[in-house]
Amino acid sequence: MSRISALTLPRRLVLAGLALGLAAAALPRVALAQASDKPIKFILPVASGSGVDTITRATSVAVSKALGHAVVVENQPGAGGVIGTAAMIKSPPDGFTLSVVSNNHVIYPSVLKSVPFDPVGDITPITVMGTTPLVLVVNPKVPAHNAKELVALLKSKPGQFNFASSGNGTILHLAAEMFVDEAGVKAKHIPYKGVGPMLTDLMGGQVEFGVLALPSIQAHLKSGALRAIGTSSAQRLAAAPEIPTFAEQGLPGYVVEGWFAVVGPRNLPAADVKRIHAAFSTAFATAEVKETMAKQGNSISMSSPEAATAFFRSELAKYSALVKKAGIEPQ
Repeated sequence: MSRISALTLPRRLVLAGLALGLAAAALPRVALAQASDKPIKFILPVASGSGVDTITRATSVAVSKALGHAVVVENQPGAGGVIGTAAMIKSPPDGFTLSVVSNNHVIYPSVLKSVPFDPVGDITPITVMGTTPLVLVVNPKVPAHNAKELVALLKSKPGQFNFASSGNGTILHLAAEMFVDEAGVKAKHIPYKGVGPMLTDLMGGQVEFGVLALPSIQAHLKSGALRAIGTSSAQRLAAAPEIPTFAEQGLPGYVVEGWFAVVGPRNLPAADVKRIHAAFSTAFATAEVKETMAKQGNSISMSSPEAATAFFRSELAKYSALVKKAGIEPQ
């Protein structure tokens, strides 16, 4: 198994959303206290091009309309998500700085010896918006078109094939490790500094396979730059029904999916939590966002803030047990 180490990733700043003056003509607005022209900043603890980044940007216009404020999306990747999340947590709890996080948020406490905050106690969970499917893909030159062929290939040359991830200890790393464990094969882990460089080397053939969120690879599957072996979802995906599950390919224990949630700093006032939750509920109920999420293969759930808090605690315990089972030692 690969050992875990902290990462440092590049930073990009991208502005998205609509001006406040345009919002009144579209969706009902949920204004923050003391409405102003101040934008709401989403600090994403991931690099551009990742599943969470893709989802956030694809829905930013609708969210901007519902909030009644321009939205600024700022990528602050690094250390598996620690850097960006730490920046969000240090922000004033005034409702103007939020984050969209994924499974990684509750994984890094198990794979890092030191995390500068409590992943549950130092945030305000607002809603778990839904889930996103994960797909194991190979470079087209790999002579495998399904799980049986890939497993046979890996067993024929133990440890000679490489799998990529977006970084040590990320959900994409653990999902690939779970496949290797479930299939009973050996392969070398090659961590990258984010999804972008991971994809570049997968398509270039420097690494043979990896697990990625469907929204980040749909175009590459369509173009033939990558080939899907299977999805780790419990059922086939409506957005990609041609991709079989691993369960139906003889690996019933390989079921894992990503999720995405909106959080704020600790002690975010209840009134702001309610308003932000209502805004996201409004945005994600629009036909435009529903269609976008469906095309990406995502499922919308929109949990309550209370359910989101319970979910975070449950996921924290689940991944702690998974990391121990995988034999990954904290670094």
